[in-house]
Amino acid sequence: MENIDASPLSTTHIRNWTRRDPVLSKVLQFVEGGCCPRDKVEEDLKPYTTRSDELSVQDGCLMWGSRVIVPPKGRKRVLQCLHEDHPGIARMKSLARGFAWWPKMDSDIEFEVKGCHNCQQNQPMPPKSELHPWKWPERPWSRLHIDYAGPFLGKMFLIIVDSYSKWMEVFPLNNATTHATIEQLRVAFATHGLPDKVVSDNGTLFTSAEFRKFMTKNGILHILTSPYHPASNGLAERAVRTFKHAMKRMDTGTVETKVARFLFHYRITPHTSTGLSLAEMLMGRRLRSHLDQLRPDVAQRVIKQQEKQKHHHDKHAKTRVFQIGDTVLVRNFTKTGYSWLPGTIAGYAGPVSYKIRLVHNGCEIKRHLDHLRKQESVPHEPHHESHNPDDDIDFGSAIAIPLQEQPPVENVIPPATNDQPEPQAPAEPEPHAPAEPEPQPVPPADRKYPARIRNAPDRYGFKNT
Repeated sequence: MENIDASPLSTTHIRNWTRRDPVLSKVLQFVEGGCCPRDKVEEDLKPYTTRSDELSVQDGCLMWGSRVIVPPKGRKRVLQCLHEDHPGIARMKSLARGFAWWPKMDSDIEFEVKGCHNCQQNQPMPPKSELHPWKWPERPWSRLHIDYAGPFLGKMFLIIVDSYSKWMEVFPLNNATTHATIEQLRVAFATHGLPDKVVSDNGTLFTSAEFRKFMTKNGILHILTSPYHPASNGLAERAVRTFKHAMKRMDTGTVETKVARFLFHYRITPHTSTGLSLAEMLMGRRLRSHLDQLRPDVAQRVIKQQEKQKHHHDKHAKTRVFQIGDTVLVRNFTKTGYSWLPGTIAGYAGPVSYKIRLVHNGCEIKRHLDHLRKQESVPHEPHHESHNPDDDIDFGSAIAIPLQEQPPVENVIPPATNDQPEPQAPAEPEPHAPAEPEPQPVPPADRKYPARIRNAPDRYGFKNT
């Protein structure tokens, strides 16, 4: 009470306002009379009736414990006294609770502080909002985050980060201008293609009309983050920090060499977000490094074995090449016929395989180079009047030796007609008839084939005529 008397408000003011207030006057009466109403209490009296056992009267003023109940007319002045040196909400409440009380006093103190201009200007920063991450793109090089690092090491570094694969591009520049930025973006776009979106801060390089025109012409959506909020472009900001720390740790080489080394090791290292390296996410393959030499390479081992095998095989090999139209002898793998058949190169069937058209029946077969021999051309004798055309057929020197002894075949009898009687089947040879002697090879120029060889059918059913 002595402190209140020393304040602009006095006990006299409190006492007079209490008696004149319609609510506090009723409270004063039932406190002095000792009977507190319990049924059908007015809404304004409920804060006091709930504390009826703790209320008292001292010098005509209502008291709640040791605290003075301030009438409505003096509440504004009490708030001004409490807020005189702008102590803040917590300190005002602590001070007021030692001297005064009225219903909803804490709410009035908060309203007083929030309505003070000086208090609001000097308020601390509010708590951070909930994290709102960028949506992960569906494909690589869809959304890019760009930013500048520097001045650093005497240069400005344009940093581009792909939000899908975390792939990083770094371009050292002497001066960070809009034109230089566009030129470096063209280099990156020429390698990886045009993105769908580009995210940057509100620097003058990215808000200029020239940069906006470049984005529009290429059909790229340019997104500007909130000013003075680096976290909105956090991917680029984190890339700048990583780049600077790595460059400071390297002490040898030029700036360009350091940038190349940093990018190489950064791109082959698995990223903490994706678990894969940047190259695997963007290009679908791993970049080869000197660390790969530690791992056994099965492919190189197979190649070395193949080279070794080829070296030993080619010691006894001879290079042979045939052209289309060359006459050759083809190896015959059937059980009947001659070991080698004449033919002509009709085409290529592979690196060491050819298509051969046989002379005697016109069929086309496929043979390896190892099953072909070159056939030398044989000069023909001049034709005479008694010359037999069947004697002009040349099967080469090798086909004169049959693969196996052929049974004798008589001349084919022409089919029967209406004018001639049906011929009888030829008589079978005697079982103990002596076999004909095996024909001996003769020089190509003087070779004449007997009727038995010329008229013998081959494995296709055709006569060798």
